Amino acid sequence: MADSLGSLSHLPPKTTSQTIEERGKWGSKREFIVSVAGAIVGLGNVWRFPYLCYKNGGGAFFIPYILFLVTCGIPLFILETALGQYTSQGGIICWRKVCPLFEGMGYASQMILFYGCISYIVILAWAFLYFFSSFSGELPWATCNNKWNTESCVVLNNNNGTANWTSPVNASSSVVEFWQRRVLKISSGIETLGHIQWDLSLCLLLAWIICYFCVWKGVRSTGKATYFTATFPFLMLMVLFLRGIILPGAFHGIKYYLYPNPARLADPQVWMDAGTQIFYSYAICLGCLTTLGSYNKYNNNCYRDSFYLCLLNSGTSFISGFAIFSVLGYMSQKQGIDISSVADSGPGLVFIVYPQAVTLLPCPQVWSVCFFSMIILLGIDGQFIGLESIMTSLTDIYPSHIQKGFRRELLLMLICALCYVFGLLLVSEAGAYILQIFDHYVCSGPTLLLMAIFQSLIIGWIYGAERFSDNIEDMIGYKPLSLIKYCWMYGIPLICSGTFVFLLLRYTPLRFNNYYVYPWWAYWVGWFLALSSLMMIPLTMVCQLAKGKGTLWQRLKASSQPADDLPVMKKEMTSISASLRIPDDGKWQ
Repeated sequence: MADSLGSLSHLPPKTTSQTIEERGKWGSKREFIVSVAGAIVGLGNVWRFPYLCYKNGGGAFFIPYILFLVTCGIPLFILETALGQYTSQGGIICWRKVCPLFEGMGYASQMILFYGCISYIVILAWAFLYFFSSFSGELPWATCNNKWNTESCVVLNNNNGTANWTSPVNASSSVVEFWQRRVLKISSGIETLGHIQWDLSLCLLLAWIICYFCVWKGVRSTGKATYFTATFPFLMLMVLFLRGIILPGAFHGIKYYLYPNPARLADPQVWMDAGTQIFYSYAICLGCLTTLGSYNKYNNNCYRDSFYLCLLNSGTSFISGFAIFSVLGYMSQKQGIDISSVADSGPGLVFIVYPQAVTLLPCPQVWSVCFFSMIILLGIDGQFIGLESIMTSLTDIYPSHIQKGFRRELLLMLICALCYVFGLLLVSEAGAYILQIFDHYVCSGPTLLLMAIFQSLIIGWIYGAERFSDNIEDMIGYKPLSLIKYCWMYGIPLICSGTFVFLLLRYTPLRFNNYYVYPWWAYWVGWFLALSSLMMIPLTMVCQLAKGKGTLWQRLKASSQPADDLPVMKKEMTSISASLRIPDDGKWQ
Protein backbone atom coordinates (compact mmCIF):
# COMPACT_ATOMS: atom_id res chain seq x y z
CA MET A 1 0.00 0.00 0.00
CA ALA A 2 2.79 2.40 0.85
CA ASP A 3 4.48 1.67 -2.47
CA SER A 4 1.34 2.40 -4.44
CA LEU A 5 0.69 5.64 -2.61
CA GLY A 6 4.26 6.70 -2.97
CA SER A 7 4.02 6.25 -6.73
CA LEU A 8 1.11 8.65 -6.83
CA SER A 9 3.12 11.59 -5.61
CA HIS A 10 6.41 10.62 -7.19
CA LEU A 11 7.24 12.53 -10.38
CA PRO A 12 9.39 11.02 -13.14
CA PRO A 13 13.11 11.76 -13.03
CA LYS A 14 12.58 14.63 -15.47
CA THR A 15 9.90 17.08 -14.48
CA THR A 16 7.57 18.69 -16.98
CA SER A 17 9.50 21.96 -16.95
CA GLN A 18 12.75 20.14 -17.65
CA THR A 19 11.17 18.27 -20.55
CA ILE A 20 9.83 21.50 -22.07
CA GLU A 21 13.23 23.07 -21.71
CA GLU A 22 14.83 20.18 -23.59
CA ARG A 23 12.20 20.42 -26.34
CA GLY A 24 12.94 24.11 -26.63
CA LYS A 25 10.53 27.00 -26.27
CA TRP A 26 9.86 30.36 -27.83
CA GLY A 27 12.43 33.00 -26.97
CA SER A 28 9.55 35.43 -26.47
CA LYS A 29 5.81 35.69 -26.96
CA ARG A 30 6.51 37.74 -30.06
CA GLU A 31 8.12 34.72 -31.73
CA PHE A 32 4.97 32.67 -31.15
CA ILE A 33 2.74 35.38 -32.61
CA VAL A 34 4.78 35.90 -35.78
CA SER A 35 5.26 32.13 -36.26
CA VAL A 36 1.53 31.44 -36.10
CA ALA A 37 0.89 34.45 -38.33
CA GLY A 38 3.35 33.01 -40.82
CA ALA A 39 1.62 29.62 -40.70
CA ILE A 40 -1.91 30.89 -41.26
CA VAL A 41 -1.37 33.93 -43.50
CA GLY A 42 -0.41 32.55 -46.88
CA LEU A 43 -1.32 32.25 -50.54
CA GLY A 44 -4.95 31.53 -49.71
CA ASN A 45 -5.29 35.08 -48.39
CA VAL A 46 -3.86 36.59 -51.59
CA TRP A 47 -5.78 34.75 -54.28
CA ARG A 48 -8.46 32.46 -52.87
CA PHE A 49 -10.41 34.80 -50.61
CA PRO A 50 -10.71 37.69 -53.14
CA TYR A 51 -11.71 35.26 -55.86
CA LEU A 52 -14.42 33.67 -53.71
CA CYS A 53 -15.78 37.08 -52.82
CA TYR A 54 -16.45 38.21 -56.37
CA LYS A 55 -17.56 34.70 -57.42
CA ASN A 56 -20.07 34.37 -54.57
CA GLY A 57 -21.84 37.68 -54.32
CA GLY A 58 -19.15 40.17 -53.29
CA GLY A 59 -19.96 41.69 -49.91
CA ALA A 60 -22.74 39.13 -49.38
CA PHE A 61 -20.09 36.41 -49.13
CA PHE A 62 -19.02 37.89 -45.80
CA ILE A 63 -22.23 36.56 -44.19
CA PRO A 64 -21.47 32.82 -44.54
CA TYR A 65 -17.75 33.51 -44.13
CA ILE A 66 -18.25 35.19 -40.74
CA LEU A 67 -20.73 32.49 -39.67
CA PHE A 68 -18.20 29.71 -40.36
CA LEU A 69 -15.46 31.80 -38.76
CA VAL A 70 -17.39 32.22 -35.50
CA THR A 71 -18.84 28.70 -35.25
CA CYS A 72 -15.93 26.63 -36.64
CA GLY A 73 -12.79 28.63 -37.36
CA ILE A 74 -12.16 30.41 -34.06
CA PRO A 75 -13.29 27.50 -31.79
CA LEU A 76 -11.05 25.01 -33.61
CA PHE A 77 -8.18 27.50 -33.62
CA ILE A 78 -8.50 27.91 -29.84
CA LEU A 79 -8.85 24.15 -29.37
CA GLU A 80 -5.67 23.25 -31.26
CA THR A 81 -3.52 26.04 -29.81
CA ALA A 82 -4.67 25.37 -26.25
CA LEU A 83 -4.23 21.61 -26.68
CA GLY A 84 -0.60 22.06 -27.67
CA GLN A 85 0.10 24.52 -24.85
CA TYR A 86 -1.64 22.38 -22.22
CA THR A 87 0.10 19.11 -23.12
CA SER A 88 3.42 20.70 -24.20
CA GLN A 89 3.47 18.13 -27.00
CA GLY A 90 3.30 18.16 -30.77
CA GLY A 91 0.58 16.96 -33.11
CA ILE A 92 0.81 13.23 -32.24
CA ILE A 93 1.64 12.88 -28.54
CA CYS A 94 -0.93 15.54 -27.56
CA TRP A 95 -3.71 13.12 -28.60
CA ARG A 96 -2.02 10.26 -26.75
CA LYS A 97 -2.14 12.45 -23.63
CA VAL A 98 -5.81 13.45 -23.79
CA CYS A 99 -7.30 10.31 -25.40
CA PRO A 100 -4.92 7.44 -26.29
CA LEU A 101 -7.65 5.68 -28.28
CA PHE A 102 -7.51 8.44 -30.90
CA GLU A 103 -3.76 8.86 -31.15
CA GLY A 104 -4.28 8.20 -34.87
CA MET A 105 -5.62 11.76 -35.21
CA GLY A 106 -2.06 12.94 -34.81
CA TYR A 107 -0.65 10.48 -37.34
CA ALA A 108 -3.36 11.43 -39.85
CA SER A 109 -2.66 15.16 -39.52
CA GLN A 110 1.09 14.65 -39.92
CA MET A 111 0.57 12.55 -43.04
CA ILE A 112 -1.57 15.33 -44.52
CA LEU A 113 1.21 17.77 -43.67
CA PHE A 114 3.78 15.49 -45.30
CA TYR A 115 1.74 15.35 -48.51
CA GLY A 116 1.35 19.12 -48.34
CA CYS A 117 5.10 19.60 -47.95
CA ILE A 118 5.68 17.55 -51.09
CA SER A 119 3.07 19.29 -53.23
CA TYR A 120 2.63 22.93 -52.27
CA ILE A 121 6.32 23.76 -52.37
CA VAL A 122 6.16 23.53 -56.18
CA ILE A 123 4.28 26.86 -56.05
CA LEU A 124 7.45 28.33 -54.53
CA ALA A 125 9.48 26.88 -57.40
CA TRP A 126 7.18 28.64 -59.87
CA ALA A 127 7.41 31.88 -57.87
CA PHE A 128 11.22 31.70 -57.80
CA LEU A 129 11.29 31.30 -61.59
CA TYR A 130 9.09 34.38 -62.02
CA PHE A 131 11.18 36.24 -59.44
CA PHE A 132 14.47 35.57 -61.25
CA SER A 133 12.84 36.38 -64.61
CA SER A 134 11.82 39.78 -63.24
CA PHE A 135 15.43 40.98 -63.28
CA SER A 136 15.66 40.87 -67.08
CA GLY A 137 15.73 44.03 -69.16
CA GLU A 138 12.24 43.26 -70.43
CA LEU A 139 9.79 40.99 -68.65
CA PRO A 140 9.74 37.75 -70.67
CA TRP A 141 5.97 37.42 -70.39
CA ALA A 142 5.48 40.94 -71.79
CA THR A 143 6.73 40.08 -75.27
CA CYS A 144 6.08 37.54 -78.03
CA ASN A 145 9.71 37.39 -79.20
CA ASN A 146 10.62 34.28 -77.21
CA LYS A 147 11.25 30.76 -78.44
CA TRP A 148 8.23 29.38 -76.58
CA ASN A 149 5.76 31.80 -78.18
CA THR A 150 3.41 30.72 -80.95
CA GLU A 151 2.37 32.62 -84.06
CA SER A 152 -0.96 33.50 -82.42
CA CYS A 153 0.75 35.23 -79.47
CA VAL A 154 -0.62 38.68 -78.60
CA VAL A 155 0.91 41.29 -76.27
CA LEU A 156 -1.90 42.82 -74.24
CA ASN A 157 -0.47 46.17 -73.27
CA ASN A 158 -2.75 48.42 -75.27
CA ASN A 159 -6.28 48.56 -76.59
CA ASN A 160 -5.26 47.27 -80.01
CA GLY A 161 -4.95 43.77 -78.65
CA THR A 162 -8.32 43.74 -76.93
CA ALA A 163 -10.26 42.24 -79.80
CA ASN A 164 -7.83 39.40 -80.18
CA TRP A 165 -7.85 38.74 -76.42
CA THR A 166 -11.55 38.01 -76.45
CA SER A 167 -11.05 35.50 -79.25
CA PRO A 168 -8.99 32.66 -77.80
CA VAL A 169 -9.39 30.66 -81.03
CA ASN A 170 -7.29 33.17 -82.92
CA ALA A 171 -4.97 34.52 -80.26
CA SER A 172 -3.33 33.76 -76.94
CA SER A 173 -1.86 36.18 -74.44
CA SER A 174 1.92 36.36 -74.07
CA VAL A 175 1.39 36.00 -70.30
CA VAL A 176 -0.63 32.80 -70.72
CA GLU A 177 1.95 31.38 -73.12
CA PHE A 178 4.78 32.13 -70.67
CA TRP A 179 2.84 30.33 -67.92
CA GLN A 180 1.76 27.30 -69.93
CA ARG A 181 4.58 26.89 -72.46
CA ARG A 182 7.59 28.22 -70.53
CA VAL A 183 6.90 27.61 -66.81
CA LEU A 184 4.67 24.54 -66.85
CA LYS A 185 5.47 23.22 -70.34
CA ILE A 186 2.22 21.43 -69.68
CA SER A 187 1.64 18.09 -71.35
CA SER A 188 -1.58 16.73 -72.83
CA GLY A 189 -2.48 14.90 -69.60
CA ILE A 190 -1.30 13.24 -66.42
CA GLU A 191 -0.59 10.05 -68.34
CA THR A 192 2.08 11.95 -70.35
CA LEU A 193 4.65 12.65 -67.64
CA GLY A 194 7.25 14.18 -69.96
CA HIS A 195 10.63 15.47 -68.86
CA ILE A 196 11.67 17.01 -65.54
CA GLN A 197 12.45 20.69 -66.07
CA TRP A 198 15.95 21.39 -64.84
CA ASP A 199 15.36 25.09 -64.07
CA LEU A 200 12.26 24.37 -61.98
CA SER A 201 14.05 21.49 -60.25
CA LEU A 202 16.82 23.92 -59.22
CA CYS A 203 14.23 26.42 -57.96
CA LEU A 204 12.60 23.58 -56.02
CA LEU A 205 15.98 22.64 -54.54
CA LEU A 206 16.54 26.27 -53.51
CA ALA A 207 13.18 26.34 -51.74
CA TRP A 208 14.02 23.15 -49.81
CA ILE A 209 17.47 24.45 -48.83
CA ILE A 210 15.87 27.61 -47.40
CA CYS A 211 13.29 25.53 -45.52
CA TYR A 212 16.00 23.28 -44.11
CA PHE A 213 18.08 26.10 -42.66
CA CYS A 214 14.96 27.76 -41.22
CA VAL A 215 14.17 24.60 -39.23
CA TRP A 216 17.50 22.84 -38.63
CA LYS A 217 18.06 24.29 -35.15
CA GLY A 218 14.52 23.61 -34.02
CA VAL A 219 12.21 26.20 -32.56
CA ARG A 220 15.11 28.59 -31.97
CA SER A 221 15.81 29.00 -35.68
CA THR A 222 12.13 28.77 -36.67
CA GLY A 223 11.14 31.62 -34.36
CA LYS A 224 13.95 33.86 -35.58
CA ALA A 225 13.26 33.14 -39.26
CA THR A 226 9.61 34.11 -38.99
CA TYR A 227 10.54 37.63 -37.86
CA PHE A 228 11.39 38.28 -41.52
CA THR A 229 9.34 35.76 -43.47
CA ALA A 230 6.08 36.57 -41.68
CA THR A 231 6.41 40.35 -41.46
CA PHE A 232 7.88 41.30 -44.84
CA PRO A 233 4.83 40.05 -46.82
CA PHE A 234 2.60 42.35 -44.75
CA LEU A 235 4.83 45.29 -45.65
CA MET A 236 4.76 44.38 -49.36
CA LEU A 237 1.00 43.85 -49.27
CA MET A 238 0.50 47.34 -47.85
CA VAL A 239 2.81 48.81 -50.53
CA LEU A 240 0.83 47.05 -53.27
CA PHE A 241 -2.44 48.11 -51.62
CA LEU A 242 -1.43 51.78 -51.46
CA ARG A 243 -0.12 51.67 -55.03
CA GLY A 244 -3.23 49.93 -56.29
CA ILE A 245 -5.90 52.22 -54.86
CA ILE A 246 -4.47 55.31 -56.59
CA LEU A 247 -4.50 53.70 -60.06
CA PRO A 248 -7.08 54.81 -62.63
CA GLY A 249 -9.98 52.37 -62.60
CA ALA A 250 -9.15 51.08 -59.12
CA PHE A 251 -12.57 52.05 -57.78
CA HIS A 252 -14.22 49.99 -60.51
CA GLY A 253 -12.27 46.93 -59.39
CA ILE A 254 -13.02 47.51 -55.71
CA LYS A 255 -16.73 47.91 -56.48
CA TYR A 256 -16.68 44.61 -58.35
CA TYR A 257 -14.98 43.03 -55.33
CA LEU A 258 -17.39 44.32 -52.68
CA TYR A 259 -20.72 44.89 -54.45
CA PRO A 260 -23.20 42.65 -52.56
CA ASN A 261 -25.45 40.25 -54.43
CA PRO A 262 -27.76 38.80 -51.76
CA ALA A 263 -29.39 36.45 -54.27
CA ARG A 264 -26.19 34.36 -54.29
CA LEU A 265 -26.82 33.38 -50.65
CA ALA A 266 -29.54 31.01 -51.84
CA ASP A 267 -26.89 28.89 -53.57
CA PRO A 268 -25.51 26.16 -51.23
CA GLN A 269 -22.20 26.31 -53.08
CA VAL A 270 -21.59 29.76 -51.56
CA TRP A 271 -21.82 28.35 -48.04
CA MET A 272 -19.59 25.41 -48.91
CA ASP A 273 -16.97 27.77 -50.35
CA ALA A 274 -17.05 29.86 -47.16
CA GLY A 275 -16.49 26.80 -44.97
CA THR A 276 -13.63 25.36 -47.01
CA GLN A 277 -11.95 28.76 -47.14
CA ILE A 278 -11.89 28.92 -43.33
CA PHE A 279 -10.23 25.51 -43.07
CA TYR A 280 -7.83 26.26 -45.91
CA SER A 281 -6.78 29.67 -44.63
CA TYR A 282 -6.52 28.93 -40.90
CA ALA A 283 -4.35 25.78 -41.23
CA ILE A 284 -6.86 23.89 -39.07
CA CYS A 285 -6.64 20.12 -38.47
CA LEU A 286 -3.03 19.89 -39.65
CA GLY A 287 -1.26 19.85 -36.29
CA CYS A 288 0.66 23.07 -37.00
CA LEU A 289 -1.21 25.13 -34.43
CA THR A 290 -0.81 22.39 -31.83
CA THR A 291 2.92 22.23 -32.46
CA LEU A 292 3.41 26.00 -32.27
CA GLY A 293 1.31 26.19 -29.10
CA SER A 294 3.34 23.43 -27.46
CA TYR A 295 6.38 25.73 -27.25
CA ASN A 296 4.49 28.32 -25.20
CA LYS A 297 4.85 28.83 -21.49
CA TYR A 298 2.12 27.05 -19.56
CA ASN A 299 0.43 30.28 -18.42
CA ASN A 300 0.51 32.06 -21.77
CA ASN A 301 -2.90 33.50 -22.65
CA CYS A 302 -3.37 31.41 -25.81
CA TYR A 303 -7.12 32.11 -25.71
CA ARG A 304 -6.65 35.85 -26.24
CA ASP A 305 -3.84 35.28 -28.73
CA SER A 306 -6.12 33.09 -30.83
CA PHE A 307 -8.71 35.84 -31.22
CA TYR A 308 -6.07 38.36 -32.28
CA LEU A 309 -4.50 35.95 -34.77
CA CYS A 310 -7.86 35.06 -36.30
CA LEU A 311 -8.61 38.76 -36.68
CA LEU A 312 -5.22 39.25 -38.32
CA ASN A 313 -5.82 36.42 -40.77
CA SER A 314 -9.27 37.55 -41.90
CA GLY A 315 -8.16 41.18 -41.97
CA THR A 316 -5.26 40.27 -44.25
CA SER A 317 -7.63 38.44 -46.58
CA PHE A 318 -9.89 41.49 -46.71
CA ILE A 319 -7.03 43.92 -47.41
CA SER A 320 -5.51 41.66 -50.07
CA GLY A 321 -8.81 41.84 -51.92
CA PHE A 322 -8.38 45.61 -52.22
CA ALA A 323 -4.78 45.20 -53.38
CA ILE A 324 -5.65 42.62 -56.05
CA PHE A 325 -8.88 44.08 -57.37
CA SER A 326 -7.66 47.65 -57.51
CA VAL A 327 -4.98 46.45 -59.93
CA LEU A 328 -7.52 44.35 -61.83
CA GLY A 329 -9.76 47.39 -62.14
CA TYR A 330 -6.85 49.34 -63.61
CA MET A 331 -6.09 46.46 -65.99
CA SER A 332 -9.74 46.27 -67.01
CA GLN A 333 -9.89 49.97 -67.83
CA LYS A 334 -6.52 49.95 -69.60
CA GLN A 335 -7.48 47.15 -71.98
CA GLY A 336 -11.24 47.57 -72.12
CA ILE A 337 -11.77 44.06 -70.71
CA ASP A 338 -14.42 43.15 -68.15
CA ILE A 339 -12.93 42.02 -64.84
CA SER A 340 -14.85 38.75 -64.95
CA SER A 341 -12.89 37.74 -68.05
CA VAL A 342 -9.45 38.23 -66.49
CA ALA A 343 -9.87 37.32 -62.80
CA ASP A 344 -9.34 33.64 -62.05
CA SER A 345 -8.72 31.47 -59.04
CA GLY A 346 -5.61 29.70 -57.87
CA PRO A 347 -2.45 29.95 -59.94
CA GLY A 348 -4.46 31.79 -62.59
CA LEU A 349 -4.65 34.86 -60.38
CA VAL A 350 -1.08 34.70 -59.07
CA PHE A 351 0.76 33.62 -62.21
CA ILE A 352 -1.38 34.99 -65.05
CA VAL A 353 -3.47 37.96 -63.96
CA TYR A 354 -0.94 39.78 -61.80
CA PRO A 355 2.02 39.31 -64.19
CA GLN A 356 -0.29 40.76 -66.85
CA ALA A 357 -1.18 43.64 -64.54
CA VAL A 358 2.43 44.58 -63.73
CA THR A 359 3.18 44.94 -67.45
CA LEU A 360 0.72 47.84 -67.45
CA LEU A 361 2.43 49.65 -64.56
CA PRO A 362 5.41 52.01 -64.71
CA CYS A 363 8.72 50.21 -63.94
CA PRO A 364 7.12 46.76 -64.24
CA GLN A 365 10.29 44.94 -63.15
CA VAL A 366 10.17 46.66 -59.75
CA TRP A 367 6.54 45.74 -59.13
CA SER A 368 7.13 42.20 -60.35
CA VAL A 369 10.04 41.73 -57.92
CA CYS A 370 7.92 43.12 -55.08
CA PHE A 371 4.96 40.91 -55.82
CA PHE A 372 6.82 37.65 -56.27
CA SER A 373 9.04 38.25 -53.25
CA MET A 374 5.80 38.57 -51.28
CA ILE A 375 4.48 35.31 -52.79
CA ILE A 376 7.73 33.49 -51.95
CA LEU A 377 7.74 34.63 -48.35
CA LEU A 378 4.02 33.93 -47.89
CA GLY A 379 4.66 30.38 -49.03
CA ILE A 380 8.04 29.72 -47.43
CA ASP A 381 7.03 30.33 -43.82
CA GLY A 382 3.97 28.11 -44.10
CA GLN A 383 6.17 25.45 -45.67
CA PHE A 384 8.91 25.38 -43.05
CA ILE A 385 6.43 25.64 -40.17
CA GLY A 386 4.71 22.54 -41.54
CA LEU A 387 8.12 20.88 -41.67
CA GLU A 388 8.80 21.96 -38.07
CA SER A 389 5.50 20.38 -37.02
CA ILE A 390 6.54 17.04 -38.52
CA MET A 391 9.96 17.22 -36.83
CA THR A 392 8.41 18.15 -33.47
CA SER A 393 6.01 15.19 -33.64
CA LEU A 394 8.82 12.75 -34.44
CA THR A 395 11.03 14.23 -31.72
CA ASP A 396 8.28 13.90 -29.12
CA ILE A 397 7.85 10.22 -29.99
CA TYR A 398 11.58 9.43 -29.87
CA PRO A 399 13.05 12.14 -27.62
CA SER A 400 16.14 10.23 -26.56
CA HIS A 401 17.08 9.39 -30.14
CA ILE A 402 16.59 12.60 -32.14
CA GLN A 403 15.94 15.41 -29.69
CA LYS A 404 19.39 16.96 -29.82
CA GLY A 405 22.14 17.85 -32.22
CA PHE A 406 23.33 15.96 -35.25
CA ARG A 407 20.66 13.26 -35.25
CA ARG A 408 17.85 15.79 -35.56
CA GLU A 409 19.62 17.67 -38.34
CA LEU A 410 20.36 14.45 -40.21
CA LEU A 411 16.74 13.27 -39.95
CA LEU A 412 15.54 16.68 -41.14
CA MET A 413 17.90 16.47 -44.12
CA LEU A 414 16.59 13.01 -45.00
CA ILE A 415 12.96 14.21 -44.86
CA CYS A 416 13.76 17.23 -47.04
CA ALA A 417 15.64 15.03 -49.52
CA LEU A 418 12.77 12.54 -49.65
CA CYS A 419 10.20 15.29 -50.23
CA TYR A 420 12.42 16.81 -52.92
CA VAL A 421 12.70 13.51 -54.79
CA PHE A 422 8.93 13.04 -54.76
CA GLY A 423 8.53 16.70 -55.67
CA LEU A 424 10.45 16.21 -58.92
CA LEU A 425 7.25 14.66 -60.31
CA LEU A 426 5.57 18.03 -59.78
CA VAL A 427 8.15 19.88 -61.90
CA SER A 428 7.65 17.51 -64.79
CA GLU A 429 5.45 18.40 -67.74
CA ALA A 430 2.50 16.75 -65.99
CA GLY A 431 3.23 18.48 -62.66
CA ALA A 432 0.17 20.75 -62.72
CA TYR A 433 -2.14 17.74 -63.05
CA ILE A 434 -0.43 15.95 -60.14
CA LEU A 435 -0.60 19.06 -57.95
CA GLN A 436 -4.36 19.27 -58.44
CA ILE A 437 -4.72 15.62 -57.37
CA PHE A 438 -2.87 16.36 -54.12
CA ASP A 439 -4.81 19.55 -53.49
CA HIS A 440 -8.25 18.12 -54.17
CA TYR A 441 -8.00 14.77 -52.40
CA VAL A 442 -5.54 15.34 -49.55
CA CYS A 443 -4.95 18.94 -48.51
CA SER A 444 -8.46 20.42 -48.57
CA GLY A 445 -12.14 19.58 -48.79
CA PRO A 446 -13.56 16.32 -47.35
CA THR A 447 -10.36 15.22 -45.61
CA LEU A 448 -10.16 18.32 -43.43
CA LEU A 449 -13.90 18.30 -42.79
CA LEU A 450 -13.72 14.76 -41.41
CA MET A 451 -10.70 15.66 -39.31
CA ALA A 452 -12.60 18.63 -37.84
CA ILE A 453 -15.60 16.42 -37.02
CA PHE A 454 -13.45 13.82 -35.24
CA GLN A 455 -11.45 16.47 -33.41
CA SER A 456 -14.50 18.25 -32.03
CA LEU A 457 -16.20 15.00 -31.01
CA ILE A 458 -13.10 13.77 -29.17
CA ILE A 459 -12.59 16.99 -27.20
CA GLY A 460 -16.28 17.88 -26.87
CA TRP A 461 -17.65 14.49 -25.81
CA ILE A 462 -14.97 11.91 -25.00
CA TYR A 463 -12.41 14.05 -23.20
CA GLY A 464 -15.13 16.51 -22.25
CA ALA A 465 -15.70 20.11 -23.26
CA GLU A 466 -16.15 21.14 -19.62
CA ARG A 467 -12.92 19.41 -18.60
CA PHE A 468 -11.04 21.10 -21.45
CA SER A 469 -12.51 24.47 -20.41
CA ASP A 470 -11.18 23.77 -16.91
CA ASN A 471 -7.76 23.05 -18.40
CA ILE A 472 -7.77 26.40 -20.18
CA GLU A 473 -8.85 28.09 -16.94
CA ASP A 474 -5.91 26.44 -15.16
CA MET A 475 -3.56 27.96 -17.75
CA ILE A 476 -4.95 31.47 -18.20
CA GLY A 477 -7.05 32.04 -15.07
CA TYR A 478 -10.54 32.06 -16.61
CA LYS A 479 -12.75 29.85 -18.74
CA PRO A 480 -13.47 30.48 -22.43
CA LEU A 481 -16.89 31.71 -23.51
CA SER A 482 -19.70 29.19 -23.24
CA LEU A 483 -20.27 29.71 -26.98
CA ILE A 484 -16.85 28.19 -27.66
CA LYS A 485 -17.67 25.12 -25.56
CA TYR A 486 -21.01 24.60 -27.32
CA CYS A 487 -19.33 24.96 -30.69
CA TRP A 488 -16.96 22.13 -29.76
CA MET A 489 -19.89 19.96 -28.73
CA TYR A 490 -22.59 20.82 -31.27
CA GLY A 491 -21.74 23.54 -33.77
CA ILE A 492 -18.65 22.10 -35.44
CA PRO A 493 -19.91 18.48 -35.76
CA LEU A 494 -23.30 19.55 -37.16
CA ILE A 495 -22.05 22.23 -39.57
CA CYS A 496 -19.12 20.19 -40.86
CA SER A 497 -21.25 17.07 -41.22
CA GLY A 498 -23.81 19.02 -43.22
CA THR A 499 -21.11 20.44 -45.46
CA PHE A 500 -19.59 16.98 -45.94
CA VAL A 501 -22.96 15.47 -46.91
CA PHE A 502 -23.50 18.30 -49.36
CA LEU A 503 -20.10 17.62 -50.90
CA LEU A 504 -21.05 13.97 -51.41
CA LEU A 505 -24.44 14.82 -52.92
CA ARG A 506 -22.89 17.34 -55.31
CA TYR A 507 -19.90 15.16 -56.16
CA THR A 508 -18.58 15.47 -59.69
CA PRO A 509 -15.35 13.93 -61.05
CA LEU A 510 -12.34 16.19 -60.82
CA ARG A 511 -11.40 18.07 -63.99
CA PHE A 512 -8.40 20.18 -64.89
CA ASN A 513 -9.39 23.66 -66.12
CA ASN A 514 -12.97 22.38 -66.57
CA TYR A 515 -12.14 20.41 -69.70
CA TYR A 516 -9.53 17.70 -69.04
CA VAL A 517 -10.96 14.50 -67.54
CA TYR A 518 -8.44 12.43 -65.59
CA PRO A 519 -8.01 8.72 -66.39
CA TRP A 520 -9.67 6.30 -63.98
CA TRP A 521 -6.42 5.32 -62.26
CA ALA A 522 -5.68 8.98 -61.34
CA TYR A 523 -8.89 9.11 -59.30
CA TRP A 524 -7.88 5.90 -57.53
CA VAL A 525 -4.49 7.44 -56.71
CA GLY A 526 -6.27 10.48 -55.25
CA TRP A 527 -8.56 8.39 -53.06
CA PHE A 528 -5.62 6.28 -51.94
CA LEU A 529 -3.76 9.42 -50.82
CA ALA A 530 -6.83 10.63 -48.92
CA LEU A 531 -7.53 7.30 -47.24
CA SER A 532 -3.87 6.67 -46.40
CA SER A 533 -4.05 9.52 -43.91
CA LEU A 534 -7.57 8.97 -42.56
CA MET A 535 -7.03 5.22 -42.14
CA MET A 536 -4.43 5.96 -39.48
CA ILE A 537 -7.30 6.73 -37.08
CA PRO A 538 -9.03 3.30 -37.10
CA LEU A 539 -5.71 1.44 -37.40
CA THR A 540 -4.30 2.98 -34.24
CA MET A 541 -7.61 2.37 -32.46
CA VAL A 542 -7.35 -1.34 -33.27
CA CYS A 543 -3.73 -1.45 -32.10
CA GLN A 544 -4.60 0.38 -28.87
CA LEU A 545 -7.47 -1.97 -28.08
CA ALA A 546 -5.37 -5.03 -28.91
CA LYS A 547 -2.76 -3.99 -26.33
CA GLY A 548 -5.33 -3.53 -23.57
CA LYS A 549 -6.55 -6.01 -21.00
CA GLY A 550 -10.04 -7.03 -20.00
CA THR A 551 -13.28 -7.00 -21.97
CA LEU A 552 -13.75 -4.82 -25.04
CA TRP A 553 -15.77 -2.31 -23.01
CA GLN A 554 -13.07 -2.14 -20.33
CA ARG A 555 -10.40 -1.58 -23.00
CA LEU A 556 -12.47 1.18 -24.58
CA LYS A 557 -12.91 2.93 -21.23
CA ALA A 558 -9.24 2.59 -20.29
CA SER A 559 -7.93 3.84 -23.64
CA SER A 560 -10.30 6.82 -23.57
CA GLN A 561 -8.93 8.12 -20.27
CA PRO A 562 -6.35 10.95 -20.35
CA ALA A 563 -2.77 10.27 -19.28
CA ASP A 564 -1.90 10.75 -15.62
CA ASP A 565 0.98 13.12 -16.35
CA LEU A 566 -1.19 15.98 -17.60
CA PRO A 567 -0.81 19.10 -15.43
CA VAL A 568 -4.27 18.98 -13.82
CA MET A 569 -4.11 15.21 -13.37
CA LYS A 570 -0.79 15.53 -11.56
CA LYS A 571 -2.24 18.18 -9.29
CA GLU A 572 -5.14 15.88 -8.41
CA MET A 573 -2.76 13.00 -7.72
CA THR A 574 -0.51 15.18 -5.60
CA SER A 575 -3.46 16.43 -3.54
CA ILE A 576 -4.63 12.83 -2.98
CA SER A 577 -1.22 11.68 -1.83
CA ALA A 578 -0.82 14.74 0.38
CA SER A 579 -4.10 13.97 2.15
CA LEU A 580 -2.82 10.51 3.04
CA ARG A 581 -0.07 10.36 5.69
CA ILE A 582 1.50 7.73 7.91
CA PRO A 583 0.97 8.58 11.63
CA ASP A 584 3.44 7.79 14.36
CA ASP A 585 1.69 4.51 15.20
CA GLY A 586 2.29 3.31 11.64
CA LYS A 587 -1.42 2.99 10.83
CA TRP A 588 -2.97 4.69 7.79
CA GLN A 589 -5.56 7.38 8.29
